[in-house]
Formats: sequence, structure tokens, C-alpha cells
Amino acid sequence: MSNELVINSSQNGGRIALLKDKSLVELHYENEESKFSVGDIYLGTVKKVVPGLNAAFIDIGYEKDAFLHYLDLGPNVKSLIKFIRFIQSTKKDPNHKLGEFRMEPEIDKLGKINEVFKQNQKIMVQVVKEPISTKGPRLSCELSIAGRYLVLVPFSSAINVSKKITDQAERKRLLRLISSIKPDNFGVIIRTVAEKKEVAELDRDLRDLVKKWELGCKALTKAKPRQKVIGEMNRAASMLRDILNESFDSITVDDATAFEDIRGYIKTIAPEKEKIVKHYNGNAKIFENYGIEKQLKSLFGQTVSLPNGGYLVIEHTEALHVIDVNSGNKSNSESDQETTAFNVNNEAAAEVARQLRLRDMGGIIVVDFIDMKKADNRKKIYDQMKTVMKDDRSKYTILPLTKFGLMQITRQRVRPELNIVTKETCPTCKGSGKIAASITISDQIQSDLEYIISKQNEKKITIVLHPYLHAYLTNGFFSERINWLLKYHQWINLVKDSSLGINEYIFLNKRKERIEI
Repeated sequence: MSNELVINSSQNGGRIALLKDKSLVELHYENEESKFSVGDIYLGTVKKVVPGLNAAFIDIGYEKDAFLHYLDLGPNVKSLIKFIRFIQSTKKDPNHKLGEFRMEPEIDKLGKINEVFKQNQKIMVQVVKEPISTKGPRLSCELSIAGRYLVLVPFSSAINVSKKITDQAERKRLLRLISSIKPDNFGVIIRTVAEKKEVAELDRDLRDLVKKWELGCKALTKAKPRQKVIGEMNRAASMLRDILNESFDSITVDDATAFEDIRGYIKTIAPEKEKIVKHYNGNAKIFENYGIEKQLKSLFGQTVSLPNGGYLVIEHTEALHVIDVNSGNKSNSESDQETTAFNVNNEAAAEVARQLRLRDMGGIIVVDFIDMKKADNRKKIYDQMKTVMKDDRSKYTILPLTKFGLMQITRQRVRPELNIVTKETCPTCKGSGKIAASITISDQIQSDLEYIISKQNEKKITIVLHPYLHAYLTNGFFSERINWLLKYHQWINLVKDSSLGINEYIFLNKRKERIEI
């Protein structure tokens, strides 16, 4: 099974696609101007303490104050408050060891928020859930900094090992190693990928995390409220940190700067994988070349097809998501109803798991599978769903099917759900329902091309257009493009892009910049 990461860079960020066996399973948008990403640590100000909710609202610069519940303070929040006061009042170089810092007593688990916070108090907080819909960010005072193998937890002393490491001898080895190299007043969570790793690799990762914390403390000396103190790395790097493993065989980037950055990062965290990073410089857009644009159009609609004739209908409500499984024309291909239902449900389980990751759906999801009479078949579908959900990095819970064929899933949501509009508005009529005759589109292109060549004196022109339009202009020996070559004595490059409307086209100059007509 192959894993590929395809990164499409743009001026304001880019898109990141994770492919498994050429099939799209995750899509992330990255905007360089976006703030309040999960993992970012801010210096916030307590705006309001609400004893009734046992929570506080913190100003970190978002249009709505962020929410911080008492249970998310962590046991050592008083030590954190004292540390902030010390750093900001003395203005000394904070690169002293945190082990020299005298910790405060832990807070009561059943305490009250007004015993800890007062209005206008400064506090370091970490974003654990991005702003979603009308809600501001969700915060925590249990700060953590994630690395490749370890997660560093300041103001703690606990060492925890991932539950996915089941070998008891390996768990003891990791605990012993980390205990010997861990600085005082720092807790550590040992990640699953740390299994079988040498102490030198773990020590290097730990040193990098401590250095990141110390740089954040240095920034804290002069930090103003609302300022980011420690930032999470960009989405592509954080994905590589979390999911890079032996099965990863390709990382393709279409931007030279991003290519060098990612190759350098891979060289740091996994030197043996440096060669899998490739720079794409083809004529077609990278998402078009890898067939991702086409998959986006087919996977984000209300109806999603299954390989053998069935389909899913995905509905969203205020409280939950509902996924209905339908057999479609599959109903005539099996010998009996139970077999048909089981086969369609089995296919649907895999697609549901894929859709949850792809759209980053969270909260409560109810899947209405086709009814099956046999309890054994219902158990098999439940087991199948658990198997296909194993690669999901979000926390989730799956309940067995009810006798009515309903499965309930809860999935952690830390970012807004991803929605892509798959229905296209006609580029000519703008939704009015009336367009010029489509056969005249080639005449429009011809007219624009002549103007660009004769009036604007452009050379090495590229036209980006829909695949259908591309086929029309290149079909046959005496195609339209051959006629242009004979007329203008220059070759016009045509590039397919299925993200455009069927009657849309874009002219690019030799520097691949858009030509305005």
C-alpha cells in the first residue's frame, strides 16, 4: 500500500493532498494568513470569568473571545501563572533551566475557576480547537510541544507511553531511557513512532523540543497580549511529522522554495527518506496531473458513488451528520437480499471512513446501513468499520450496529469541516440559464488570441482550459491549434484544467502569469 503527499503551493498558502494507492483520503488547505491553528501558544488576557460555566473567556486576538474550561487548566496552572509573572517582570534571559523553577502546589480537580483567574490577568494558553462556525477557539493551559517521537509537557514530571506500543519490554526500555535524559519539571509523552528507536534519536528530538520551549520563553519576555509565543509548524510539515513512516514512498511539491524547505525538514527527521521528496515542474497543474481535481469533484457532493453500484447520501444538520447507504443497481447482482445488503454495507464502511477523514467531519455521525437480519453480518460490518478507521488520526468512538442497521460514531473535531462546492455555475450565463451558443467558444478564443499576439505582442502563450475544450481544439490533424501555428508562426501551448468551467479559459504569458485582456 503506497502513501503519497502532493503539495500544491500558491501565493497565499496552498493545498495538501494525501493519497493512499492513488485514492484521495485527506485534503488540507493552508493559508499563510490564517491564525489560531491547533498547537499554537498565545499570551492571552482573561476577559471574563463565568463561575456558572466554571470557565473563562480569553482574548487572544480572535473576533470572539476563546473558551477555557476549568478542566482544561491542568493541575500545574498556578506554576504557569507564577512563571509568566517572573519572566515578564524581571525581563531576565529566561534560558535558565525550568528545573531550577520552584513549582506551586497543584490545583484541586473539583475547584472553581474564580479561585485561579481574575479579570485582565495574563495567561499562556494553547489552541486545542480552531474557531468553528460561530464559536471562538477552545483553549487549554496544559501546554505541550509535539515532536517526531516525543511530546514535551512543561510544568509536569510524568512520563507516559503511547497505548499503541504493546510490547511490555519496549515500554520499560523507553521509560528508562526518557527518565535518564528528561530535564526536571518537564513531562514527556512517548509517541508510537518512538518504538525501537535508539536513545540518540530520542535525545535529539527532546533537545529540539526544549530549545523550542526556551525560544518561546525568550519571546515571552517582550510579548504583548494577543501575541503568538510558540507557533505550530505549517500543515505540511506537521502532517509529515505525524504520519511519515516506511510506507511513505513519494512527496511531490510544485514550488521550488517549498521543495527545499520540505526536503530539509525530511533530512532532519528521517534522513533515509530524503530521496522521496520530488519537485514537480510539468506543464499541467500538479493536482490535475495526479487526478486529484477530478476526485474532488466526485467526492464532495451530497451523493458519493461506491465501486459496484451502491452510493452514499451525506446530509448535515445542526446537531449531527447523517450518512445513508443505498444499494442502487447492485440489488440485481446478488442471489439474495442479505448477501446484497452485506456486500454493499462492506463497501460503504470503507468509503464512510474515507469521507470522515477527507471532509474532516466531527461530532456525532449516524450511518444508516442497509438492514441485515443476521447478527453475524452486523458484527462483521462493525469489525470492518473499526479496521478501516485505524488510520484516522482524530480520536473517535464507534458503537455496534443496532437492530435497525444504525451505527453511531463520534469523532473529534478540532478544525472547521471541509466543504468544496462541486456544482458549477455556468461561466457564461452566471446562473441565468441562457448562454451564447457553445460552438462559438472557439471563435472567442481565436479573437482573444489574435488581440494578445497582435496588440500585446506576447510570445510563448499558454491557454489553460477545460479538458473538453482542450479535446475540441486539438482533435484531428488539421486541428485549431495547427491552424494557429500556420497563422501566427508560433506554437500555442494548451493545458487541461478540470477545475475550470467547461466554457472557461485563461491565457498565460511565458512567465506563467495571467494575461489580462
